[in-house]
Amino acid sequence: MRNASADLLEFESLRELLGQYVGSPQGREELRKISPQVNRVWLEEVHALTAEAIDYLKDASRPQTTARGTATRLRFSDLADLQPVSQKLRIEGAVLEGKEIFDLLALADRAMQARSLLVSVRERYPRLASKALSLGELHPLIQDLSGKILPDGSLSDEASPSLHRLRRAIERQKKAIQESLERFVRAHRDDGVLQEDFITLRNERFVVPVVQGQQGRVQGVIHGSSASGHTLFLEPLETIHLNNEMVRLREEELREEHRILREITSRLRRQAPELTTAIGVMGELDLLFAKASFALDFDCAPPRFASEQSPVLKLEAARHPLLENVLRKQGKTVVPVSFTLDASRRTLLLSGPNTGGKTVTLKTVGLLALMAQSGIPVPARAAEFPVFDQVLADLGDNQSIAESLSSFSAHIRRIREMLSIVTSESLVLLDELGRATDPEEGGALGVAILEHFRQWRAFTLASTHLLALKLYGATCEGVANASMGFNRETLEPTYVLRIGVPGESAGLEIASRLGMPPDLIARARAAMTSRERDLVELLSRLQLRIEEFEAEKAALEHQRLQLAEREKQLAGEWERKEKLKLRELEQRLDAAIEKFTQQSRETLESMQQAALSRKALESAERKVNRVIRELRQEFHQVMAGTTNRGNTSVPSTGTLTEGCRVRLKNVREPARVRRLLGSDRLEVEAGFVKMQVCLEDVLEVLPPSQEPSRLPANVSFQSEGPKWDVSYRELNVIGKRAEEALEEVDRFLDQAIMASVDRVRIVHGHGMGVLKRAIGDLLSKHPHVAKHYPASPGEGGSAATIAELK
Repeated sequence: MRNASADLLEFESLRELLGQYVGSPQGREELRKISPQVNRVWLEEVHALTAEAIDYLKDASRPQTTARGTATRLRFSDLADLQPVSQKLRIEGAVLEGKEIFDLLALADRAMQARSLLVSVRERYPRLASKALSLGELHPLIQDLSGKILPDGSLSDEASPSLHRLRRAIERQKKAIQESLERFVRAHRDDGVLQEDFITLRNERFVVPVVQGQQGRVQGVIHGSSASGHTLFLEPLETIHLNNEMVRLREEELREEHRILREITSRLRRQAPELTTAIGVMGELDLLFAKASFALDFDCAPPRFASEQSPVLKLEAARHPLLENVLRKQGKTVVPVSFTLDASRRTLLLSGPNTGGKTVTLKTVGLLALMAQSGIPVPARAAEFPVFDQVLADLGDNQSIAESLSSFSAHIRRIREMLSIVTSESLVLLDELGRATDPEEGGALGVAILEHFRQWRAFTLASTHLLALKLYGATCEGVANASMGFNRETLEPTYVLRIGVPGESAGLEIASRLGMPPDLIARARAAMTSRERDLVELLSRLQLRIEEFEAEKAALEHQRLQLAEREKQLAGEWERKEKLKLRELEQRLDAAIEKFTQQSRETLESMQQAALSRKALESAERKVNRVIRELRQEFHQVMAGTTNRGNTSVPSTGTLTEGCRVRLKNVREPARVRRLLGSDRLEVEAGFVKMQVCLEDVLEVLPPSQEPSRLPANVSFQSEGPKWDVSYRELNVIGKRAEEALEEVDRFLDQAIMASVDRVRIVHGHGMGVLKRAIGDLLSKHPHVAKHYPASPGEGGSAATIAELK
């Protein structure tokens, strides 16, 4: 993207503002590379990534837990500039310093932490996790070298066994030297040889201070003198061989340290690609989260990019970030701007009072376009841009004494350049078009310039005070007027952008507010022609009507919101009352059911005391539970119908035919029509029940059933009913155990009742009489049996029992 207007739009100042959120040299290097791009795919991807980073920071700002997958803010501060180290690592044979190695390992460790944190939240932030996965695996390297380099860059004693041994030897040698010198000091403490009673170092050798002129009284080597010359630093003769040994040990230590650093450097060089990638990715992540922090601080939104077929330039509550940063420090707020341009209307003409915010509006649009195409969120509630190939701006006074350019000359030269390079994908910003010359000629020239940009179909925003341009905006298709608000009572601009009408310049009012003498203002008004005064008056009345319209619109919107809120309150109150009423009905139902349950339980207990069979009791209890369940279901159906009253749809009223399915009043299950009985009655079958009902009892005609009716889970159905041989109607249980026989007899009696049989014969044989007695006891207590007696001799005599059913 051509970036010729970046200086005019203060893009570098924006870069500095964003740099306040960057924590590392790597992030600042990435920030330095930022520039507007035209690759739509790249722009959409980088803004999607930034949106994830914004959500991640919001998540990280919430109360933290220790669970895996929790967003945790990443740290990028305290990282060193490793670009020179990376370059040095590429040089074969070069050895890194200890501090350079420590800084490199610190970044590698921070990179692995970032990788672990972002990968753990990959389900919510897949783009961040993908960026983190581009970091190579550096954990083995960090573990191998951990603890070998200290924060100051020195090697730890544990860097190698040889280094540990040498340093222990040096400590012992140092102790021996100190003991030797302490003996020397004690021996000469009172003979006037020593200047002071202490041990020091000169040229890496331990010495003692002696008085100038007294050195001949002791044997040793002089290693220097004090600045005053009064003190000489002497190495006693008996300490020389100890110091020599110390020097040798020091040299071995240095050689061992160099060997270790060379070995570590070689280890790092083998993973130079992964380390270089880590440096770059950490810089990208630092910049990414810097943009996210900036977006949260300035309430920014990632912009959208309109398609090439339907270009749109839309800003909603947009603000200039640099102006907002300044006003925020003063405790003030920015008045946002909102407008929309599209393929049918690409030119916007701004007019209004001086100091009213026209230039700031142009700069806001231009800077936000550059930010959007640089991958930076824009300070707006919502924003949509075309992908511009260039932003062309003529802002401010480009007068140059050095180049002999007047304001008008500089203005024209800049516009000439813009005219020569403009395309249909350009954004054009023109401040005070046609200024610094005769208003009539300037207006005509301005109309011609705007028409040229309009024919190129470039998105154009221009500010003006010239009447010719305002008329052009009102009459030309594809061009819209807009005005910056002005409060005539306070004679101050409101900075509010209004679309659709031109604004008054209010130059005399502004001059009066700024302290111009009243008599001069009066003479200026008198000097205006009647046509000029009429136009000014027309614009003033138009502005006043617009303000009245806006006030009425705001009042109506306020009333609408109040009515909506009142409607919401009434609906909530009605719902609350309905819930209370339902709760009361449910409580009454529960009480009634409880009372019914208690009475049924007492009845069952009395039946049990009356020695009824267990099966009869269980059957009665099942009936009680079924009644309770049906009562509850019916209650909830009635309540549902009551609650939804007024909202229920009209039931289907299909044609009643034989075999169709219908829903009946007060019947839960659907019924099937067996036949039609005249015009107002029909015979239906609901389950095992056949009945005749009135036509008005039919609630709706149901569609044909695609599936067979389903029985409850605890109910089974035997497709074949009981079969009875009319000659016998008997059950033979000879040879069965008593328990098995009783169960079969019980089932046999149930089937007999269902088949409407009134007399059965049960053959049990003679045997020991156990089976006969057990069957007799069962028949005595069975609810289906009216009486029982031994069979006649022709029917088996005492080997069979006859039972007559109820």
